[in-house]
Amino acid sequence: MAAHSGKGTWRMGKYTKEDIIRLVKEEDIQFIRMQFTDVFGTLKNVAITASQIEKAVNNQIMIDGSSIEGFVRIQESDQYLHPDLDSFVIFPWRPSPGKVARLICSVYNPDGTPFIGDPRGVLQRVLDRAERMGYRFNVGPEAEFFLFQTDDEGRPTTKTHDEAGYFDLSPIDHGETVRREICMALEKMDFEIEASHHEVAEGQHEIDFKYDNAMAAADKIMTFKLTVKTYAQRAGLHATFMPKPIFGIAGSGMHVNMSLFKDGKNAFDDPGDPLGLSRTAYHFIAGLLAHVRGMSAITNPLVNSYKRLVPGYEAPCYIAWSAHNRSALVRIPSARGSATRVELRNPDPSCNPYLCLAVCLAAGLDGIERQLEVPAQISENIYAMDGRTRRRKGIGSLPGSLYEAVAELKKDRLILDALGEHVAAAYIEGKEREWDEYRTSVSDWEVRKYITQY
Repeated sequence: MAAHSGKGTWRMGKYTKEDIIRLVKEEDIQFIRMQFTDVFGTLKNVAITASQIEKAVNNQIMIDGSSIEGFVRIQESDQYLHPDLDSFVIFPWRPSPGKVARLICSVYNPDGTPFIGDPRGVLQRVLDRAERMGYRFNVGPEAEFFLFQTDDEGRPTTKTHDEAGYFDLSPIDHGETVRREICMALEKMDFEIEASHHEVAEGQHEIDFKYDNAMAAADKIMTFKLTVKTYAQRAGLHATFMPKPIFGIAGSGMHVNMSLFKDGKNAFDDPGDPLGLSRTAYHFIAGLLAHVRGMSAITNPLVNSYKRLVPGYEAPCYIAWSAHNRSALVRIPSARGSATRVELRNPDPSCNPYLCLAVCLAAGLDGIERQLEVPAQISENIYAMDGRTRRRKGIGSLPGSLYEAVAELKKDRLILDALGEHVAAAYIEGKEREWDEYRTSVSDWEVRKYITQY
């Protein structure tokens, strides 16, 4: 069983069912949130009282899947939540008495088989494939977000609460106190915070936590989003992971740092290579580049995502890789040895992290299996190149819109197979509906541009 933190919060560890039942009683926990995630990355939960904890740890809590976006039809709606016992944690922001804990769950069918539409299950299937190849997939995310003021009725605005810039400190960074509270809460929930700082844009922040195995990393991204929004609300602010909330300033990304380990060693590391990278690493990079257009509807899932992926704001929009160049889509951070990793820079924090990591891994494994060769790395600033130069160097572009991204997803059989038929169909249908709603809406820009002129 995990050790007590000494601060009234139990850290995640290798729990048994009996451990959790006892902890709920000893810690006087009154509610447990059984959390799961829908196809589009929205966190859902069923709250149960402490009296139901024995049923919960024995996989007996049922949900109506027909009411969840992208799950099942009404005639096959009964599904069960199977909690990951190691995800048990007490929320530090809830008062005592009245403590609230959570368990992150996978979704199963009544016959005990995994539900094919569960995003956690999608990631698990790709991880199982990696394991059969001898690999363990580690991920370190870098999620950015904005803190905005709210109006008199508590609704979010796009007014920033500070005038700070990259790495600035108080008093101009008025979000520092909120960031500190978020970091302290995350550490109580067993996060290891590596960095916390103000980002480039006013009101923009980043908190980086230590890499973990991919499933734990995806779970932590969901917990991170919930924690950020909770503490912002407590401070009278609104936190958003919308990729590009304000025109003319930098948007929010979620760079994904990835590595494969085999037999306890980093499979991307090769001290004898000029760049310190193994053949496995080069093939993995080639797989990412080969499938990144097909992946983009997953890694960048919103209409708004493609307003971030434009030149001029440090967001990558051209398909290239480099050991140093930050204008490239795939960058190799300088650390080597066990810390050797590949950084994919286009994902944004609105994505479903389970699906995002699943398609990244599937693409990389495809590169390894087919021994795909990487193109030459690009050391120059790609943003400064004209179109002819990019074409001559073989540098393609990411999709320019959600519509184009969904079209690319439909053509990429590997990514569709990684998602599975059920998730792919539900996801594509939802995103096409979202695009159609956007396409037929009349924006403020259109009204300002045309209403007096015509």
